[in-house]
Amino acid sequence: MNHTLRWQKSTFSDGGEGDTCVELAVSPTHIHLRESDTPATALTTTPTALAQLLKGIHTGTL
Repeated sequence: MNHTLRWQKSTFSDGGEGDTCVELAVSPTHIHLRESDTPATALTTTPTALAQLLKGIHTGTL
């Protein structure tokens, strides 16, 4: 994992024990997502692919 990534917690975090959050980090060409309780495991994607996924979820086409 790239230690230079700056992880940011979701605004939808419940504020509980601190490990129930989705975190996001941005690099020059990719977006990285992880859960706070498993920080060593991250999903890496491109902004375009993530936007298409979110659009499909929002419109109900997925």
